[in-house]
Amino acid sequence: MFESRKNNDALGSLNRGIPCESGLCTLCDSACKGKCETWLSCMEGRKMLYPRRFGFSTAGADNTTSLGVGYHALRIQGYAYGSSGMGKKLTDDPDDCIFPNVNIETEFGSKIKTKSRIPIMTGALGSTFIAARYWPSFAVGAALSGFPIVIGENVVGVDKNSKILNGKTLESPELDRRIGYFKRYYDGYGAIIIQMNVEDTRNGVAEYLIDKYGNDVIIELKWGQGAKDIGGEIQVSDLDYAQFLKWRGYVVDPDPTDPIVIEAYKNRAIISFARHSRLGATNKHTPAEYRDSFFESIAYLRKIGFERITLKTGAYGMENLAMAIRYSADAQLDLLTIDGAGGGTGMSPWNMMQNWGIPSLALHAKTYEYCEILAKRGIRVPDISLAGGFAREDHLFKALSLVSPYAKMICLGRAPMIAGFLGSNIEGVFHPDRKAALNGHWDVLPPSVTEYGKYPEEIFSLWETVKNKVGANEINNIPLGAIALCGYADKLACGLQQFMAGVRKFDISQLSREDLVTANRETEAVTGIPFMTEALDDKAKAVLNS
Repeated sequence: MFESRKNNDALGSLNRGIPCESGLCTLCDSACKGKCETWLSCMEGRKMLYPRRFGFSTAGADNTTSLGVGYHALRIQGYAYGSSGMGKKLTDDPDDCIFPNVNIETEFGSKIKTKSRIPIMTGALGSTFIAARYWPSFAVGAALSGFPIVIGENVVGVDKNSKILNGKTLESPELDRRIGYFKRYYDGYGAIIIQMNVEDTRNGVAEYLIDKYGNDVIIELKWGQGAKDIGGEIQVSDLDYAQFLKWRGYVVDPDPTDPIVIEAYKNRAIISFARHSRLGATNKHTPAEYRDSFFESIAYLRKIGFERITLKTGAYGMENLAMAIRYSADAQLDLLTIDGAGGGTGMSPWNMMQNWGIPSLALHAKTYEYCEILAKRGIRVPDISLAGGFAREDHLFKALSLVSPYAKMICLGRAPMIAGFLGSNIEGVFHPDRKAALNGHWDVLPPSVTEYGKYPEEIFSLWETVKNKVGANEINNIPLGAIALCGYADKLACGLQQFMAGVRKFDISQLSREDLVTANRETEAVTGIPFMTEALDDKAKAVLNS
């Protein structure tokens, strides 16, 4: 993307450096005192849709979206007449055709449908310490807002308290903790999805899940992600823990059992170790071999009882994209998440993020093309979730429309994490005795927060909404990061409703590629979406010549 503004004076938002594709800072730090648009949205909610200082200012768009290829170069159509998707309860009367009536609920699934109040889900939050530290905020916020959250790979394997015997997980306190937070506030919308990789398969994670939780959870197989084209990593600074991880079967670099490395660690020349997961399918050399192995995995998961199975794939080239779509269709999977290059939770090799894989817009445009090929052949296309640099309501609209009608969800990676950071920092100020446990960084509220309020009920726009949902007593058990995440989700929901009302689509199922135009010829060529002055030009001339 070429939206390279460091600050947005209209919204009062600010990035430390040039923002990346999502509008987030390239490096998003948990101690940050603000104030990018997402960070502010966690407090202000839907108010962040509008320019600041109403009544004392005016605002104008900068219209810099015509440069380069990316989602920024898609523009959203507007229409002066009509309405669709009103459903059984609404009519085309202007009193019904208002944006709060836009239905943005969605669902995905082959045979069993999983409902979501808003068409978003989290990226996979696995063995990274970010996920573990802020999980209560992430999980509770997702459950209260009603959208799915994904527990990423390796959670069982990196937990010292897990008990694994002969390839069978007997106990997994950390996995249980994560599932428990979500289930406590789950009300029928959203889901808990658990991802598996090579090591998880070896450790018998699937068997543990089905025995303990049955089909309350969804299992996800992983081919890759947009951040990197190798296995997942974490960084550890404790030698004993690094040696434990190697004993658990992980690749640890440098080798923590090497006497030379141990001596270097004692001398502080080496201060950390990288734990890596293995590449999958290294012994498969053709699409047919890969397909057979993949189907064997699916068949086994169904045999042991899983009714809902999903797949996550990364920013691979076109052959692998086609394989993911076709194999997911043939296996009747419930969701396929396609992740464009590239971002991550802080341990993906930096230059790999910069240089590998297919960027999101190009990857998603081909996703639509390949889905169409299957649909025209009468093959049911799997429900699609799109990931890779999304954080705002316009991103949701554009991605859903670009891959309509196949896209059901938008997967948000780094953006929802900001709510956990911010909420924990604020909560730590009010509860200094628990600041360490909360992973808070602040001793006092910074001016970037106090300009919005001095206590939680004043700071968070969704405080009373959450309180009304859970009750006056239970609100005290809700992490402030979860309330922050509800505020962010509310901003996305309201913004999406407004965009949809503008194209006069009052149900999310009505979105289509015709609701988009391109701002330059390069993006037109990549997506197949018409250039803005050529879209509907035939209808325009019909009016003139009538």
